[in-house]
Amino acid sequence: MYKNLAVNKDSGLEEVSMHKPNNMENFSRDINYNISIGKDETIVLTGTMKDRFHDIEIEVLVDANSLKIRDYQVQFRKSPSPYCEQAENQLQSLNGIVIGRGLTRQITLATGGSSGCSNLRTLLTGLLPLALNVKAAAGFEKDEAMLEAIRRKLSGTCAGYPVEKV
Repeated sequence: MYKNLAVNKDSGLEEVSMHKPNNMENFSRDINYNISIGKDETIVLTGTMKDRFHDIEIEVLVDANSLKIRDYQVQFRKSPSPYCEQAENQLQSLNGIVIGRGLTRQITLATGGSSGCSNLRTLLTGLLPLALNVKAAAGFEKDEAMLEAIRRKLSGTCAGYPVEKV
């Protein structure tokens, strides 16, 4: 934020404001991810994005064994344009893909271009990889053992899980 320039009023000069108003000043956005297990051991991934212009929820159903996306549903409860919800049509290409290698590319294809939505891309990029964690964590009751199993199974997928040199 720019501060006001103080000027000596005795000299006949007035105070000049250097603050430039911006409607995005103090902008806040909340993104939330939830995981649950539905019928037939289906992984239910839900992501929401809320800010003063958006209230979007996406739910993705994933087969727990194969990690194949079975279905999805998007709700644009609030959006800056009446055309935003048309971006859902492009997501059909995600049905049937397996969450794993190439996922980021598939998300970009399904959410990019003039028919896509960068906000859906943001939600899906953080949401879909959580299915990998769900599968890797299956059967564990203690966090320590679960985190060790996740580390082994996700080795080499990111900086947090480097490939151990033997």
